[in-house]
Amino acid sequence: MKMNAKLEVNGELVKESYVYLLSRYLVLRQENFDTKEDKIPYNTLKHNSVAPADANFVNPNFDVVYSEAWIAVDDDNAVILEVPEIKNRYYTVQLLDGWGEVVTNINERNYPDHPYGKFAFVKKGTNPSVPSDAVKIELPSEKVKVLLRVEQKDDPEGAVKLQKAFKFDAPDNIKIKEPLEIPHFTNADFLLEEIYSNLEELLATYPDKMPKAAEFQDKARQVAAYIELGDEQKAEVRNLIVKEAIPYFTDGAKGFGTQKGGWSVTYVAGAFENDILARAIINYGGIWANSIQEALYFIGQQGTDGELLSGDKVYKIHFPKDQLPNGLAEAFWSVTLYGVPDYHVIPNKLNKFSINDYTGPKTNEDGSLTLYIAAEKPADVDPGNWLPSKAGKGFSLNFRLYVPKKEVLEGKVFLPPLEVL
Repeated sequence: MKMNAKLEVNGELVKESYVYLLSRYLVLRQENFDTKEDKIPYNTLKHNSVAPADANFVNPNFDVVYSEAWIAVDDDNAVILEVPEIKNRYYTVQLLDGWGEVVTNINERNYPDHPYGKFAFVKKGTNPSVPSDAVKIELPSEKVKVLLRVEQKDDPEGAVKLQKAFKFDAPDNIKIKEPLEIPHFTNADFLLEEIYSNLEELLATYPDKMPKAAEFQDKARQVAAYIELGDEQKAEVRNLIVKEAIPYFTDGAKGFGTQKGGWSVTYVAGAFENDILARAIINYGGIWANSIQEALYFIGQQGTDGELLSGDKVYKIHFPKDQLPNGLAEAFWSVTLYGVPDYHVIPNKLNKFSINDYTGPKTNEDGSLTLYIAAEKPADVDPGNWLPSKAGKGFSLNFRLYVPKKEVLEGKVFLPPLEVL
């Protein structure tokens, strides 16, 4: 290893700093896409349809109608959100910061005394004028991402009507900062040493609530300073990224958190504490994941044969009658199939991408439930219990439990294995 009297790098330093920075880059990539390519103005709700073509971010779900926005405030102005009254249907307004951490969820569980009506978003430390009947919510910086979700149930038209009843009131004179421009990268084409470019400018774009944020940022500064020593040092860092940092991340993405039966689940989504790997993986494969109290995400990536999921195989998930998915969540459940590594849906002739408790899966004679995943419907399987994959294409599953039961959150109950038939 080359080094000078003050600076040196090693694999561990590069791994940790690289994965740490990746979380912010993934959120910035999405903000740049949303505002510049998808052209969603700040403080404007985009009501997304349930059509897969409209889901321009990874890991979309189709059992809710959802709307999205980037909220931008400044020292002198608040943004007001009007939430309609919603009864007997799951809904939440999720706010996320620039690192993919959940700020809050507006719903009847978190705001039982004010589940609907006006909410005033203000930058932390400021005191702009807000309506007297509004609940004030402090944002960690000038911007947050908002995703509101309304359960479709068996009434998608009603869900859309409620979705469009959410309203923003934002002053025209808010000073909005454009997102930092970053080098182009994809989920299959990673950034290398350029991730350390303009480091101070990058870190200044958003405060990080992670307890050890300062420690990880100092590690990134060490690597950035080492790169500045010359081409030889830059090449060394690039080599460590390629041989250690990226494999560390991609290996983690294949199975992270608690793993069992081909499923991985992390109990830190949305509030990652110091888990830099989980945060980066979530932002990479499931950006805008909610806190586990709202939705717990079981990611299916391997069959019981130990191999990654493939459209060339047939899988089943069998729920005993005393552990049906309906009994695992207070609200509802769904399972959705995505291609890898892009984590977008795979087109199929049925336009069927998920199964949930409203799509009509049938229980077996003994009261159990069996779901099947295959490129072609297995013989004697009810169509409602079959989720199409694609021959020759790898995929991932996301089994969502909305408002999971306490025993699930505590890890006492897990999903059945992904059995290979």
